[in-house]
Amino acid sequence: MTNTPSHTPTFHAMNSRIDIRTETNDDIGAIAEVTVAAFQTLAISNHTEQFIIEALRAAKALMVSLVAESGGRVIGHIAFSPVTISDGTPDWYGLGPVSVLPQYQRQGIGKALIHAGMSQLKGMQACGCCLVGHPEYYRKFGFDNSPELVHEGVPPEFFLALSFDGKTPGGTVTFHEGFRADCQPSRSGDA
Repeated sequence: MTNTPSHTPTFHAMNSRIDIRTETNDDIGAIAEVTVAAFQTLAISNHTEQFIIEALRAAKALMVSLVAESGGRVIGHIAFSPVTISDGTPDWYGLGPVSVLPQYQRQGIGKALIHAGMSQLKGMQACGCCLVGHPEYYRKFGFDNSPELVHEGVPPEFFLALSFDGKTPGGTVTFHEGFRADCQPSRSGDA
């Protein structure tokens, strides 16, 4: 996770003040709970997203990890981690997972998390970002299918990219190995 201080965007949803900020160690349990709840009913999910976040965090690959908070409660989270592109292009990141508690969905919280996260990536001189997701939703942020970039095993219509510097690399994108996590990693010293 980056140590770059983040500005805290604030907005209102359901007459509540929502703050977006960088995660802290105190947020880790709440992030897992939000992630489980957000993906619980999604048929397209393998329900491993909380393990992915934990694996990325353990590998120090959470370059941007933001929470949405309302009344002192974490209600949303977004993660960005580095990706590898087969042509060697550096400084590209993967967006995901992004999670919002079900009762707070469709109120602009996910959108605010995405905008804040991409703003931080740009501040880190990132060249671009990619993701696997619903095209209709992510096109609103400028993401689009790029025939030059592929992610093996994912239908091309669901793999989207956004170049920040106007240059789109070409090749196969590989997300961090933390995306293969399917259970809670064992901790050193555990029996």
